Amino acid sequence: MTTAPIVLVPGFWLGAWAWDEVAVALRVDGHDVTAVTLPGLESAVADRSAITMSDHVDAISEAVRAAGAPVVLAVHSGAGVSGYGASDRVPEQIAAMVYVDSGPATAALDPDLSAVEVPLPTWEELEEDPGNSLEGLSTEQLETFRRRAVPEPGAALREAPVLTNAARLDVPSTVVCTALSSEQIKDAIEQGYAWVGGLAELHDVTYVDLPTSHWSMWSRPRELAGIIGDIAKAHAPTA
Repeated sequence: MTTAPIVLVPGFWLGAWAWDEVAVALRVDGHDVTAVTLPGLESAVADRSAITMSDHVDAISEAVRAAGAPVVLAVHSGAGVSGYGASDRVPEQIAAMVYVDSGPATAALDPDLSAVEVPLPTWEELEEDPGNSLEGLSTEQLETFRRRAVPEPGAALREAPVLTNAARLDVPSTVVCTALSSEQIKDAIEQGYAWVGGLAELHDVTYVDLPTSHWSMWSRPRELAGIIGDIAKAHAPTA
């Protein structure tokens, strides 16, 4: 079976490990999968003080180029900023984008942030935002999340992606709507939220509803793998 290679990028506080269940399901189905740990997220003791948004875009772009053929690039949550930046940097190497409870951000998520890093909030603080729903996550999964979470470099929230290449607008994009429904995300677009700003300018956007937690790679991994895998099959390299 021939499919587009898949690159998986986790959201805030997470490393490549967050995609383990999804990656296994995809590989069993015959896909070539690479999961990425972004700079500064390697460990709790990593030096995050000098990490920039450009470093994250660089890391994603390098993983995309290393795959050889154009990839399906799946980004989760806050990685929608650096993911959209990568689609601007190497659009010819991306067959399709998948935004998992995320969006192609056109501006910084928190431009006024001064902190060097941002640790994982309490569960109560997270769930104050309906977009961070923990629905469907087991006690064991929450314990693993808390134990393995790494503070996010402040620049990942403070800096905007560099968007200068109009070719990014032609990359087919799918939004997998989990904690927020497709209707809620479309409403966010209409209200002008920067974290979904690219959805107002992209030429080919599909919405898929998968109601569950914000961390669907843990609460519904097989279903999420199926969605990403089908997109990879649809964008298989042509002979």
